[in-house]
This record gives sequence, C-alpha cells and structure tokens, in this order.
Amino acid sequence: MGRSSDEQRRAYALVLLASGSYTCLLFVWFSLPAYLSVVIDDIGLSSTQAGILAGAVPLTYIPLALFSGLAVDRIGPGRSLAAGVLIYGVAQIGRSVAPGFPSLLAATLLIGVGATAITFGLPKLVGVLFPPAETGRPSAIYLVGASAGSALVFAVGRPIVGPRLGGWRPLFFWSGVVAVGYGLAWLLVARRARIDDRLADEDPFSLESVVADLRLVLSHRDLQLVVVIGTMYLLLNHGMQGWLPTLLESRGLSAGPAGRATSLLIAAYVVGILSVPELADRFEARRRALIGCGLVSFLGVVGVIAGGTGALVLVGIVVAGLGVGGISPLLRAIPPDLEGIGARLTGTAVGFIFAVGEIGGFFGPLLIGALHDATGSFVPGLAVLAGGGLVVVLAGAALWSLDR
Repeated sequence: MGRSSDEQRRAYALVLLASGSYTCLLFVWFSLPAYLSVVIDDIGLSSTQAGILAGAVPLTYIPLALFSGLAVDRIGPGRSLAAGVLIYGVAQIGRSVAPGFPSLLAATLLIGVGATAITFGLPKLVGVLFPPAETGRPSAIYLVGASAGSALVFAVGRPIVGPRLGGWRPLFFWSGVVAVGYGLAWLLVARRARIDDRLADEDPFSLESVVADLRLVLSHRDLQLVVVIGTMYLLLNHGMQGWLPTLLESRGLSAGPAGRATSLLIAAYVVGILSVPELADRFEARRRALIGCGLVSFLGVVGVIAGGTGALVLVGIVVAGLGVGGISPLLRAIPPDLEGIGARLTGTAVGFIFAVGEIGGFFGPLLIGALHDATGSFVPGLAVLAGGGLVVVLAGAALWSLDR
C-alpha cells in the first residue's frame, strides 16, 4: 500500500525474471518422464524402477522440505533461488552420463535437493515483494513459468530438440548447462537488486526460533487441511505428468502425439493457474474454489480412464489440467494470508505443505508403475488419482467450514 508504480513494476519484473528458475527446473525435472520409454529400454528398467525415478524428486521433499523452508525464510529468496538452480543444473549434467539405475536415481534425488529451494524461494520472494492481498497474481506468474518448462520439454524437447542433439543424454547435458548459466545470472541480479537485504534480522538459525516457528506452523489447523489438499494435488500432478506420455504410447500413439497430448494437459493447467485465483479473489472464495477444483480434477481423470485415444481422452486431459492447475496457486496464496503465518513464515508453511504433500507426489508415479506391473493396466493407478480429487473436495469443504 502506498507503493509507487515504479516499485510495483520493478517487483513484477523481479518475479518474472525469477520465474526462469521454475522454467528451467520443470524442463530438467520432466525431461525424464518425456523420455521415460526410451530410458526404460536403454538402461533396462522395470516399470517399478521407472516409477521410482519418476517420483524421486518429490521423494526428496519429504525429509528436506521443512528444513529448506526454514532456511529460505532466513537466508532470503535471492541467494536461495540461485543455489537451487545451480544444484539441479549440475545434477542434470550428472544424469546425462549416468550408466544405470543407481546413478540415475542419485542424480535425480540431487535435482530434488535444488528443487526445494525453488518451490519455497519463489513464494518467499512474492511474500517479500507484495502484501498478502496481492500475492495471487505474482504467484500465477511463476507458476506459468513452471508450466512453460514442462510444456517445452514435452512439446519441443522430446520430439524436436532431443533428436537433433542426438538423444536423451545430450538433451539432459545441455539443459543442465543452460540451468547453471541462468543460476549464475540470477545471482548477479539478486545481489544488484539487494533482494535479501529486505529481510529483517530477527530470524537467526537459533534452536529457539526454529522450534517456535515449527510449533506454530505444525499446529495450525487451517494449514493442516491445506497440507491434505497439497498431498492430493501432488499425487494428481506428478502421477498425471509422470505417466501420461507412456500411458498414451501404450494405447498406440507415437511419441509425438503423446507428447503433444501431455502439452495439452499442461496448457489446461496454465489456464487453471491464471483463471482460478483471479476468480477466487474477485469473489473472496479461495476455499470454495478448492472444492470445485477437486471435483473437476476427479471428472478429468475419469475421462482419461474411459477415453482410449479418442476425443473423450482429450476432454479428460483438459478437464484434469484445469482442476489441478487451479489448486496449485491457491496452495501458495492461502498460507501468507493465514493468521499467525504471514510473509514471515511463508517459506516454512509452504515447506510443511510439501514435506507431507510430496508423499503423494512420490506415491502417485510409484503406484501407477507398481500397479501396472501387478495388473498389466494403467487403470488401477488412474483410479487412485481420481480418488485424490475427491479427497480435495472433502478437505476443501472442511477448510471452508472453518472460515464460516
């Protein structure tokens, strides 16, 4: 309030530039799902091993997310984002030369270490630059940047860039190099903009402050329900994006159409990101919007199950993308506006959401792979994802009732 238009434009410019950290991350992250069928054949993976690799980054969040969120709140978003990008960039280069499943898994887990700094650093950056009532739109900006990364790897990286470079290993290598270059450039920008200097020096890494912050965050009733919703969101998101190309290929589509269909999922996800928070804020209905998004996600996954390779599956993909995309910005916009959380503990609160939530992010891809090994069908795993949408409906209704 009371900020000049120049300050506001500068804040938006910093968020837009920082969004590149999410774009690079999602390109790196989902380069493996985009090439999963090829990697399975080249390295000789089982479907369960492939599911573990697809869920390895979310798995990393489970033990690290709370610590990473606490660290981001204290170190600041500028340095945290730079460190995260450099870590996952180096890890992607490591993946490009991995000879087998153990080394590929280790490098993928390291990508997850860097990813935590991005997931919590960007909400912290928005919390530092904007008041709580204005966090919806800048949050949508960096989430669109994230979606651009995953869309690019499916629509351009796999069918165009990868073949021209010579396969998945060169694509992994050069995307890692680009990420490292971006990380160094962002570090220079963050230092010049003095982003981390805006933080108060009241959050040292003392045991007392850490314990007090954890006690407040972990016992917050509204936030606990957001954690449940976050778990189901990540189950749906990673399960769908991690296996959709391979699922469609198993139904007879070639890699190109399967990749484009996955890009359609991401495009619908972006529409959900952009439209749902704007509408929810306009009608002051963030919590009710979660209920609607959960129901839409459920219906979309049911359409994917029943659709084969015809028009129905495309409708299901679009509907699922809209629902899951709508949940994403609400998860990040609600914590700064909760009593007792605010901008000061945004990183820790989002860390709590993802520390628990990425259990769903890990088990989404894993269950699809394991159930496919057990039954020879992707339907049981997709049914689990559809159930996740119904859980979002129930948890969103409980969250709404607390606010009434």
